[in-house]
Amino acid sequence: MKILHFADLHLGVESYGHIDPATGLSSRLLDFLRVFDEVVDFALKEPVDLVLFAGDAYKSREPTPTQQREFAKRINRLAAGGIPVFLLVGNHDLPNAVGKATATEIFDTLAIKNVTVSGRPAVYRIETASGPVQVASLPWPRRSSLLSKEETKDLNLDQVKRRLEEALTHIIEVHAAGLDPAVPAVLAAHVWVRDARLGSERGLTIGQDHELLPGDVANPAFDYVALGHIHKGQVVKERPPVVYSGSLERLDFNEEADEKGFYVVEIGSGNSPAERSVEYRFRPVAARRFVTISVTVEAGDIDPTATVLTTINREHERVPGAIVRLEISLPAEAAGLVRDAELRSALSEAYHVTIAREVREAARTRLGNAVATATAEELTPLDALKTYLETKKVPSDRASVLLDHALHLLGDGPA
Repeated sequence: MKILHFADLHLGVESYGHIDPATGLSSRLLDFLRVFDEVVDFALKEPVDLVLFAGDAYKSREPTPTQQREFAKRINRLAAGGIPVFLLVGNHDLPNAVGKATATEIFDTLAIKNVTVSGRPAVYRIETASGPVQVASLPWPRRSSLLSKEETKDLNLDQVKRRLEEALTHIIEVHAAGLDPAVPAVLAAHVWVRDARLGSERGLTIGQDHELLPGDVANPAFDYVALGHIHKGQVVKERPPVVYSGSLERLDFNEEADEKGFYVVEIGSGNSPAERSVEYRFRPVAARRFVTISVTVEAGDIDPTATVLTTINREHERVPGAIVRLEISLPAEAAGLVRDAELRSALSEAYHVTIAREVREAARTRLGNAVATATAEELTPLDALKTYLETKKVPSDRASVLLDHALHLLGDGPA
């Protein structure tokens, strides 16, 4: 049995893009759809027995009709091609209010053949061309669906977080206990597993994510554990394989060095997971490249523009088609001597260019260890709020509440 595992598509991320004149759509949306097409084309060509998406179809919990249309087109291609598709609900797929539908729920509502949507923990038996497979699901949880107000009314945030983690671990144990060992089984979960290396999602994390231990998800009843939520593709544990496929497209410069793609999983025959072989391999996609070019201009340099141009020319092969960040560190006396027009001309083959200056004598605010030095113009609203709260030494519990409200107002929700 062959399964394709991918996650964290995040349609709607439009940073570093422009309006495509041919379609009127964001050029970055087209980037994300292009790599999605690579997944669909591969699945149909192989073919695979099941496509498993581990959550976060969109950036926003209320995607635009265009984003929903483009997502549905590609899911329909798979389903019409006879490939079952399993869609797990991630945190970015959840609506703002409990009574609202998730963005992927429409597939269930219309009873689209070959498409299964999981917004609640359950075990699904899916028929494929190579026989049945069991998919135990753990979508991103709503706290209210697992813990009552009565259970949490006297608990602090850390205690509530621990209770939620205990509830999720119990769900996995119940799923595992109810499986038929003779049928291949996969755990599909949109969760944060401790010790996983982070990608761009760390910029939106405010300390309230639940965490599960690798041993909590690596139950021997499963042949494979397909994870979503962390954008850096990685194997967390090998037996059974606990794998983050990572995001399909690079979201920002935190993912500059990350290879993007999906996993192809092959499960052999046998009457139990112990008897079945499992092979999994990463398949890269042609994600948009991010390139950082850093230049230090020394004091006394009479032509800092020439110095920067020399470095750009040295890095020229990396520029075409890339989103380029040019970082210039220079003394205060040289700040007005750098001619941006010449630099942008030298980078004209780039997809997008951003120029950041660090004037060495000028004070700069550092946002903890995870965010690089930035000017005020480059800060996101969330980063600016984090800086303000740290500067004012707001207590961590109060800061977390304020950041929660900020994310809600910005429309992004929790990371």
